[in-house]
Amino acid sequence: MSLSRDAVAVIENPVVVSQSFHTEHLQVDRIETGQNNPSWHRELQFLHPVSGKVSAHKLVRVFAALCVLCLLGGVVIGVWFIVKIILRPNSAQSPVSLGDAKDTSFCNITEDISVTDPRKVFYRISVENSLLEIQLEKLQTWLPVCYERWNSSLGTLVCRQLGYLRLSKHKGVNLTDIGPNYTDGFVQIASEHQSNLESLWRFRGSCSTGKVIALKCFECGTRAKLPRIIGGVEATLGRWPWQVSLYYSNRHICGGSIITHQWIVTAAHCVHNYRLPQVSSWVVYAGIITSNSAKLAEYQGFAVERIIYNKNYNHRTHDNDIALVKLRTPLNFSDTIRPVCLPQYDRDLPGGTQCWISGWGYTQPDDVHIPEVLKEAPVPLISTKKCNSSCMYNGEITPRMLCAGYTEGKVDACQGDSGGPLVCQDENVWRLVGVVSWGTGCAEPNHPGVYTKVAEFLGWIYEIIESY
Repeated sequence: MSLSRDAVAVIENPVVVSQSFHTEHLQVDRIETGQNNPSWHRELQFLHPVSGKVSAHKLVRVFAALCVLCLLGGVVIGVWFIVKIILRPNSAQSPVSLGDAKDTSFCNITEDISVTDPRKVFYRISVENSLLEIQLEKLQTWLPVCYERWNSSLGTLVCRQLGYLRLSKHKGVNLTDIGPNYTDGFVQIASEHQSNLESLWRFRGSCSTGKVIALKCFECGTRAKLPRIIGGVEATLGRWPWQVSLYYSNRHICGGSIITHQWIVTAAHCVHNYRLPQVSSWVVYAGIITSNSAKLAEYQGFAVERIIYNKNYNHRTHDNDIALVKLRTPLNFSDTIRPVCLPQYDRDLPGGTQCWISGWGYTQPDDVHIPEVLKEAPVPLISTKKCNSSCMYNGEITPRMLCAGYTEGKVDACQGDSGGPLVCQDENVWRLVGVVSWGTGCAEPNHPGVYTKVAEFLGWIYEIIESY
């Protein structure tokens, strides 16, 4: 989805914004009204004699007896509530009112195990010879692309279609150099101008120049072969090389993900409402797994040049919760500092897909300290249909959000993880599918983590990076 240029807010060094920051933006708790409190009713019936008068003494005795009965009833009800509270299962959850805990057995909506693929044209780059191959919907076979009418701008579009930020290299390769591997035909750019990338291609039996296109896109989503969150374990250095820590005034605030040498993706709620958000107060740490101040002093922090958050961000509904941070100096990629790939256009992963979260957030919901070592945890995607059901978020999930976690809770992102990555391995590379955004409590049953859906902001991300 491509957003217009006015759908951004830019904070440049040293612009000052007077709004105050509220830490509760990092974690939103919804407290529901208890519906299960027992309502006790007792009908008191007075028996009137058929004849005669009731003496004042008898009335006093009857009134006293009624008072004793009411008192005993109140004691019984009080004891019942105390026993109910004591016997309630103990779990690591945020404090909630009576009736807020939900039985996971009621949330038995069938998970979507497949999604409809709207694409009519599919792209891939051959691992063997780097040739661009295209599969047209009607042909159901992978074909190389003729060199005729090819240009670098088209190469960039194809790379982005595949989730890579930009084109690195392209060239024409002689068919005689690749052998007789392609005999089913070729794909060629149509002669007429087409604004839609999908309608640009047509089948050809041969290429007039005898050349086909080889592509190399911006490398991302890979990890060095190194040794090997609530419910998570400590991560090893280099396991999530795109993970960064955003520091404000020497304090960890949020996580983020490297997508280029100078650009970081994070959440809008991390940066949009700070008091005096002079860019010079922000520092990004990359290639680390520690949050210990003494150990962190050994690493170089990267100064921030510009912060851009999506202007459509709504702090009440958490919609459009995404921001970009530009570093003043480029990162040097290494085994411990690498970019993550972006999602492919029009490619939704089905519910149940196993993904991973990482961060320095609280490991207990009521904790006040972040862990010293980066945590990681696996979480499956949850379909929007299931996450929007009445037993989960009851319609609060917009098309620009996605959910991941477990119906029973126990594994989730929490405060301090905000802005960090939700990554899924797709076609042998890791892609930034989501940005940690919000959720009710931490690891509560039927309240999985909610993430910004990065695929909905690809056009916005590309536009910002090109503009700044």
